[in-house]
Amino acid sequence: MGVKLDLEKFEFSGVDNKRPLVMAGPCSAETEEQVMETARQLKEIGIHIFRAGIWKPRTRPNTFEGVGKEGLPWLKRVQSELGMLTATEVANASHVFEALKYHVDILWIGARTTANPFAVQEIADALEGVDIPVLIKNPVNPDVELWIGAFERLNQAGIKKMAAIHRGFSTYGKSFYRNDPQWQIPIELKRRIPNLPMITDPSHICGNRELLFEISQEAMDLNFDGLIIESHICPDKAISDASQQLTPYALKELLDKLVLRKPNIENSIMMHTLEDLRQEIDKYDDKLLDILAARMNVAEKIGRYKKENNLTILQSGRWDELLRERSEKGVKKGLSEDFILKVLRAIHQESINRQTKVMNE
Repeated sequence: MGVKLDLEKFEFSGVDNKRPLVMAGPCSAETEEQVMETARQLKEIGIHIFRAGIWKPRTRPNTFEGVGKEGLPWLKRVQSELGMLTATEVANASHVFEALKYHVDILWIGARTTANPFAVQEIADALEGVDIPVLIKNPVNPDVELWIGAFERLNQAGIKKMAAIHRGFSTYGKSFYRNDPQWQIPIELKRRIPNLPMITDPSHICGNRELLFEISQEAMDLNFDGLIIESHICPDKAISDASQQLTPYALKELLDKLVLRKPNIENSIMMHTLEDLRQEIDKYDDKLLDILAARMNVAEKIGRYKKENNLTILQSGRWDELLRERSEKGVKKGLSEDFILKVLRAIHQESINRQTKVMNE
């Protein structure tokens, strides 16, 4: 079921709004010198939106929780001297009022805050009547309804310029990533709110700068709109999250390597070929439990064809149509709607995994 929000186009004056939109800067604003030099180097490589944490919610006390409002004049210098837009995280009404006082251009709500509807509502109340873009990170737990609820609260307060930040989800025990990407959740959010821009945060998903390109490329392959990446002039000396930050020049190398695939099919021959493969998949889906292996083989064929023709893996409209049709057929066959939806989403995720593997071959 779709979600209706009153949204305006998410664009910024003076910023190249071509995909991907890139926001970059240090995890934490540490000193005025660090902020200004990082911003200068980012400006040199073509970044126009500077992000920096002023307040840092931490798991345990007695750790660095940000410089606080002392760092806001530094962001003001970035605006006035370098002409860059600025962005920072807010977790309560006090943060909102301080950030607005210093004319921060963009606010974002962090994953821990998104998980708390009371905190989100407090921020929404503080922003009522204010025209400012707000980005909302997914909650730490994999709950798409909680994520949607945060957008609804902000929208009801009059915020119309919004975007989602996919930063991965907490898991218990060891994981390859700092936060498991669980791509099916942001994909579901995009299906439910098609006109909502989706930005991926590879820094917090990976927790390791060596993995950043892989996640950034996957976000582009899924036709997401942008990236928010942590960048520091001297990452190894960063006070917080040193291992996941990279220098501005290393960031330029990453961005230059990204392959941007076409989100739409323009050639009629390509359209017919891809549609034939999709129809083959549709036939296999009618007998899902019996021919699952054959279906995945066809999914790989699609991945190869998309790779050969430089197409993105995800087309959201197609996924929305498939989910609706198959859930209705599943119910008619005596399966519960909850069960068939879970099966379909698992199959879709496995298809993406197979196509991603083909893209990376």
